[in-house]
Amino acid sequence: MSLSKRCTAEFLGTFWLVLGGCGSAVLAAAFPNVGIGLLGVALAFGLTVLTMAYAIGHISGCHLNPAVSVGLWAGKRFPASDLLPYIVAQVIGAIAGASVLYVIASGKAGFATSAGFAANGYGAHSPGGYSLAACLTSEVVLTFMFLVVILGATDKLAPKGMAGVAIGLCLTLIHLISIPVTNTSVNPARSTGPALFVGGWAISQLWLFWIAPIVGAAIGGAVYAWLGAGRPEADAAAPVGPAVEPQPRARAAAG
Repeated sequence: MSLSKRCTAEFLGTFWLVLGGCGSAVLAAAFPNVGIGLLGVALAFGLTVLTMAYAIGHISGCHLNPAVSVGLWAGKRFPASDLLPYIVAQVIGAIAGASVLYVIASGKAGFATSAGFAANGYGAHSPGGYSLAACLTSEVVLTFMFLVVILGATDKLAPKGMAGVAIGLCLTLIHLISIPVTNTSVNPARSTGPALFVGGWAISQLWLFWIAPIVGAAIGGAVYAWLGAGRPEADAAAPVGPAVEPQPRARAAAG
């Protein structure tokens, strides 16, 4: 599969993640009397990954996340030459998703991005008032575990066809843990889209939601590569990404 098609798939997948996940937080979480609440938002994020895993996993690997792409590279599952194009496509997709969400949300009287617009933050802008150190720890550790699950679920020796379920449920669990802490990032692209519309504090705190997830993902990828080293049965070159067991053409695209 050509790089341009894979990047287009990443754009669409990340667009859906931000529109579906952040959209649930902005539009439905506290809807009067029948809001979906924290559990509903966590499920929404997990469902965006689950649905895209089976929609585009066989095309691009369904990373949807710059940190995941870096972690897969660290885990020796993704070529360095494709990192920048994937990350650019993911960030543009996240901004597009946030743009559509803004158009929808601003159609209601009294809407203001100052209410948060699903942006991530620490300190005074953490939903639960958690410190910078707590938020940094949360993002690094949870992204680390996310990559361990992704790499394990897509390992050649893992059960076939179930990776998307495991990864979607893992992201749901991550949100259940950390929505009160940082509003849950573990994804620099997802953080960037809403932050551009909130501006101010969201932009000034965005650095954390790039650095912490990427550090956690890189460590997770390296650790899993070490855990799996020396197994003659393992297929170190595949898959391209974390979503589903890749088809032959996806393996070929990975080189």
